[in-house]
Amino acid sequence: MASPQKKSQEQKPVSGVERLKLRVSNMINHPIAQDRKWATIHRLDSDGDREWDEVIGMLSEVDGIDMTFNDEDGSVTLSWESAAEEDPRAEGHEEFDAVEEAAPF
Repeated sequence: MASPQKKSQEQKPVSGVERLKLRVSNMINHPIAQDRKWATIHRLDSDGDREWDEVIGMLSEVDGIDMTFNDEDGSVTLSWESAAEEDPRAEGHEEFDAVEEAAPF
């Protein structure tokens, strides 16, 4: 017997723009990219011109992101500076302060 909730929770197909935004977001938020403060976004064959242009346009409007267009392969390298020093949410939290202790060995 099918649950009534399953009928009301039909999934909508994800648009090309949404799929590309999710991929770019995952690449930017990856721990290695966060550590390096850069990520290279490669355009896939499945990324249409309209979708690619829209997402790249959105990224170009974000303050603090530098974009380098790589002519060799058509990729885009995004780089940014650490915002932790400027972020008011990180100020005043003692758990973020460096603790100098002698090594236990």
